[in-house]
Amino acid sequence: MDYKKLGKRIREERRRLNLTQAQLAEAVDISDTYMGAIERGERSLTLDTLVRLVNRLGVTVDFLLSDSVTDADSNIIEQFKQIIDHQPIERRQMAINVLRTIFSYFENEALQ
Repeated sequence: MDYKKLGKRIREERRRLNLTQAQLAEAVDISDTYMGAIERGERSLTLDTLVRLVNRLGVTVDFLLSDSVTDADSNIIEQFKQIIDHQPIERRQMAINVLRTIFSYFENEALQ
């Protein structure tokens, strides 16, 4: 997780609401020092603190974590890549052919 990017988003949203670090820290029941460290990306935060922050800032968790969470398609492609990375080219081609056969089967089933 990129805590610097997370902290930057939190800071931007805090400023958008015209809140000081102290005001936001008080609203989510953490210290000013801890709030500053979160915004600078120097400290991680608990799930409870994250939830209190998103509720006070009026944003969603996925918005704050958008730099850290990959979409499902990217995740699937990355998993496939990890599986075939160290395989010889012949096995990679065989894996692609197997996938094509599987998806062709699914398409034919859907047409029936």
